[in-house]
Amino acid sequence: MRSRGTGDEPLDSNPVNDSLIIRGAREHNLKGVDLDLPRDTMIVFTGLSGSGKSSLAFDTIFAEGQRRYVESLSSYARQFLGQMDKPDVELIEGLSPAVSIDQKSTSRNPRSTVGTVTEVYDYLRLLYSRAGIQHCPVCDAVISSQTPQQIVDQVRSLPEGTRFQVLAPVVRGRKGEYSELFGELRGRGFNRVRVDGASERLDNPPTLNKRLKHDIEVIVDRLVVRDGIRQRLTDSIETALTLAEGLVIIEQVDLPEDDSDRERRYSEKRACPNEHPLALDEMEPRTFSFNAPYGACPACTGIGTRLEVDPELVVPDEELTLAEGAVAPWSSHQKYFTRQLEALGKELSFDVDTPWRALPARAREAILRGKDYEVKVTYRNRWGRERIYSTGFEGVLDYVMRKHDETESDWSRERYQAYMREIPCPVCDGARLKPEVLAVRVGDLSIAQLCELPISEARDFLAELNLTGQAAQIAGSVLTEINARLGFLVDVGLDYLSLARGAATLSGGEAQRIRLATQIGSGLVGVLYVLDEPSIGLHQRDNTRLIETLQRLRDLGNTLIVVEHDEDTIRSADWIVDIGPGAGELGGEVVYSGEVTGLAEAEGSITGDYLAGRRRIEIPGNRRKRDKNREVTVVGARENNLKDVTVSFPLGVLTAVTGVSGSGKSSLVNSILYQVLANRLNRARGVPGRHKTVRGVEHLDKVVHVDQSPIGRTPRSNPATYTGVWDHIRKIFAAVPESKVRGYGPGRFSFNVKGGRCESCKGDGTLKIEMNFLPDVYVPCEVCHGARYNRETLEIRYKDKTVADVLDMTIHQAADFFSASSVISRHLNTLVEVGLGYVRLGQSATTLSGGEAQRVKLATELQRRSTGRTIYVLDEPTTGLHFEDIRKLLGVLQGLVDKGNSVVVIEHNLDVIANADWVIDMGPEGGKGGGTVVVTGTPEKVAATESSYTGQFLAPMLQAARG
Repeated sequence: MRSRGTGDEPLDSNPVNDSLIIRGAREHNLKGVDLDLPRDTMIVFTGLSGSGKSSLAFDTIFAEGQRRYVESLSSYARQFLGQMDKPDVELIEGLSPAVSIDQKSTSRNPRSTVGTVTEVYDYLRLLYSRAGIQHCPVCDAVISSQTPQQIVDQVRSLPEGTRFQVLAPVVRGRKGEYSELFGELRGRGFNRVRVDGASERLDNPPTLNKRLKHDIEVIVDRLVVRDGIRQRLTDSIETALTLAEGLVIIEQVDLPEDDSDRERRYSEKRACPNEHPLALDEMEPRTFSFNAPYGACPACTGIGTRLEVDPELVVPDEELTLAEGAVAPWSSHQKYFTRQLEALGKELSFDVDTPWRALPARAREAILRGKDYEVKVTYRNRWGRERIYSTGFEGVLDYVMRKHDETESDWSRERYQAYMREIPCPVCDGARLKPEVLAVRVGDLSIAQLCELPISEARDFLAELNLTGQAAQIAGSVLTEINARLGFLVDVGLDYLSLARGAATLSGGEAQRIRLATQIGSGLVGVLYVLDEPSIGLHQRDNTRLIETLQRLRDLGNTLIVVEHDEDTIRSADWIVDIGPGAGELGGEVVYSGEVTGLAEAEGSITGDYLAGRRRIEIPGNRRKRDKNREVTVVGARENNLKDVTVSFPLGVLTAVTGVSGSGKSSLVNSILYQVLANRLNRARGVPGRHKTVRGVEHLDKVVHVDQSPIGRTPRSNPATYTGVWDHIRKIFAAVPESKVRGYGPGRFSFNVKGGRCESCKGDGTLKIEMNFLPDVYVPCEVCHGARYNRETLEIRYKDKTVADVLDMTIHQAADFFSASSVISRHLNTLVEVGLGYVRLGQSATTLSGGEAQRVKLATELQRRSTGRTIYVLDEPTTGLHFEDIRKLLGVLQGLVDKGNSVVVIEHNLDVIANADWVIDMGPEGGKGGGTVVVTGTPEKVAATESSYTGQFLAPMLQAARG
């Protein structure tokens, strides 16, 4: 097996400035890989899952690029970053500055949105601050300039006897000590200032922390509204306006601190013609930021939502009686609350043995929201004597909210949050900003309204914006930048998203394509970009635009290394590197390196066999028939963009839910179908998406959801602990004679508790180095060298292997090693079946891709006994899978259905769709243009539907397969 372009040629035949040269790469399973890669090209790394693609692309090439960057920093900076390990490679030459665009670094900050992540919102803030027209939030009149005399007249209109002080806001949210300012003000005759809300004398000014932001207002005068103050008030107002550059604050000192009318702000530049008081001092970019106090809604502090106790989560099962624990938050203290409910029952004539559904409406309302008078509770004390006490009856909704607000325990807070749901902030209605900020408009839209539009519509709105005069001159360059960045987002297939969409709600593929669009917008040249499956979550229709975007990034003068399995992307590459031939220990070699035209003929390349048609995923000749009497039907789905959809999911078959990105697949399947089934069958307490009802649940007894969320967020989590197999392996080590002599139990071999673990790294095997402006880096522990355990524990051996040796085995190796144990073999062989044989037992969860994490979960569920009445819901299970791995996965899913279970997959992969028994195609477009069912039926029926984008790509594939 000989590779093309793998370094057999002398170095001088490939000049460094034209090639990226790699020699002797041995990271993870790589076997001394030598490669010469052309620069300024789009290079695709492909091969089986676990063959070593990511080890070469991310753990070798990108890691070395990042290490060299850190090494280039000053010694002062490096002391804070720690020492980064050098990848196991002999030589890398021609390496450009490297940028990684992967799926795992999605922001979970509730303040991050698509707009902030892409920096489009920064430009919008600039646009609105310079070209926005301010309106009064009360009467909607256009705000105009105001004279000092008009301000005086408004102050004099306050009720007679009102005490107030005139303040000049000279510092507004700026860092500094301001000792010179205090001296200057005192020299000008002022005696007092208000610093961060507290009154201070200027003859003894406070010492301020220069690293913190401060508000400083000069107390110009103190007055009482009465006849004869006009001249003095006019002088004071004019003085304040001069000091604060046109701003003045009138503080009514007798009003409570939390009264919104206590402080009235006036501006020479801005005033309502109907004399409504305004609180907007300035029109600066920070005014439109929901992450700063100047613009953020004070009620929700810029989050846009608040938590509210949900009655449906408080009473999840209406068939239960109060005595049986129908009120879930009170079930942990059942006796105490049952006595209170019995007392309430005497008042309102109901019995605690009545199901919740049958209780009178008045009783349910009192239990939920409380009563405003006392109830008499009867109980028996420890001596058996009956006692009565009176108490107010606090409703369960107020009880949960109070306990949530009072607790200092994270565990308790999470427990009470399980009974809550997020609702839009009632003050800003989810817009995140103050009313006066939302009253600033450009082209009849506020900044929040513009951000709520789909990106494609926002781009059209701004492109058609007609600004005149000075506003046009100011906004011209800003609009050019905004439109360019929105265009890049449209090009990577994200036109259906809005700029207000929370970053935490994005899928891995969406987040990666957003970062890709941001990089194009940055216009960097000479960079090495390393991408991890950018086509994830993208419909075939949008693939062409994504590939064109990648090629545009290349044409700017950059080198792209793309780890990818998508056939269209592979065929569009300038250069292909096929890693294999197998996975894990059977991989780690370069099977082929060269132009794409030669891959189909490459000897030993499984990828080449699939591209050439020598191998293919077979389509079943006979599909399972739909049984109309065994279906689960979602009625009236209206979540997100779903338009009152009613659709049936046949049971006992493999169903694929398809459609372009943003068409409503996840809203239908994950938010409604799964959540309703989980609440009814698994006693979950999630809030389903909006719908009328779900029929047919009685045909099922369990629902299993397998998504791509991480199986753990620290190095302590790994496949062995998640699947439960590690408990059985620890018992085997504890049964070794030497362990019994020393008195070691299974707990000795846990790296989560003291005893057997290395205490230097607390059993992690690595130490976390916080990189400040770069992602955190994990380096091996210097005491145990990554083994996780102390020396005494590592002296125990089973079949000549220590517990650390076992953690370092691949799952395939471990399955052979523990073949004598039926329990352990069953666990490990299931992981092998889903294509994870190459993963190491102790591999950190933080290093697993979304697709690998999903397959670990799937294997864990497969180990459990199937009832034949289980429905499995999977979200893009082919993520990260090669053609050959997809073939194996389909075998596992078909096996589940053969046992009588039902499988629902959200999927774009045509091989999976072609193998489904039933297809539900959503669309036709994404966002507002989606949310309807285009067609349901067999793959053949979908392929014959002209209005279905999925059908248009499925038809030629089915035609070729049927011959």
